[in-house]
Amino acid sequence: MEKHHFVTIAELSREEILYLLRMTEQFERHPNRELLKGKVVATLFFEPSTRTRLSFETAANRLGANVIGFSDAKDSSVSKGETLKDTLLMVSNYADIIVMRHHIEGAAQYACEIAPVPIVNAGDGSHMHPSQCLLDLYSIYKTQKTLDNLNIYLVGDLKYGRTVHSLIMAMRHFNPTFHFVAPKELSMPMEYKMYCQEHHIQYQEHTAFHEKMFLDADILYMTRVQKERFSDLMEYERVKNIYILKNDMLKNVKENMKILHPLPRINEISYDVDDNPHAYYIQQAQNGLYAREAIFCHCLGITLEDIQKDKTIIDDQKHLS
Repeated sequence: MEKHHFVTIAELSREEILYLLRMTEQFERHPNRELLKGKVVATLFFEPSTRTRLSFETAANRLGANVIGFSDAKDSSVSKGETLKDTLLMVSNYADIIVMRHHIEGAAQYACEIAPVPIVNAGDGSHMHPSQCLLDLYSIYKTQKTLDNLNIYLVGDLKYGRTVHSLIMAMRHFNPTFHFVAPKELSMPMEYKMYCQEHHIQYQEHTAFHEKMFLDADILYMTRVQKERFSDLMEYERVKNIYILKNDMLKNVKENMKILHPLPRINEISYDVDDNPHAYYIQQAQNGLYAREAIFCHCLGITLEDIQKDKTIIDDQKHLS
């Protein structure tokens, strides 16, 4: 079985992305299996997380694996001065695969050069978040029935938002038109605009946010302003409430339009939007479970054919008993 790291979505081809989405679909149909029975998954979260960590750990449990790790670096030997290299080598002795979130950009790439087991990047600084990207792609595909030729509005913190950076790279295969909506302080970094130009991805930039501007949107992807990324809290205070999506802004949008958000939300989506049929961010988070099951199998050499032939499907009630 060929094993893989999952560090960036940028290296995946169109065919590989669609293959992973088909795997994800299989796990949505039957999430409870024993494909990873006897395997150990290590979750090393050097940076706080709720949805991503719990989603990965639930995915491992539903596939029959055991989970070890930590959710706070203060609870590990890192607090004693242990290097990342030594932590990775030590944990590799115990685990078949490592899921790692780290505050330093490039940490996941470094990890896959050090560790003898597959590394899954659960977010590195403001750089990449490939597992979130896969569940975003699955959410887009489920709601739009295609990934091709879509109008996608990315709103909010585009400077530090690693989810939108990953999404741009993944969508290069599908001829999107992006609209970058952000204040100047949080505008899309030049490297990603250059990436769009190099890969012939159409994009427009906006600083205003109002209901008339996204009438042609297929996907409205909201993001929070990330306080933890700011060294200047005064700058954060200036921009934290600049874009707020309210229910009355959605009266004339396209019927197929869906609102995504990587969560957690602060106040950039009003709670009155939650019951709107265009809201999809709760289902989007649920899709994370199925996408991360697919990632585990992909990294450990389990193929789509293996999953389709799998006889270890567990009844939901039996799994919960």
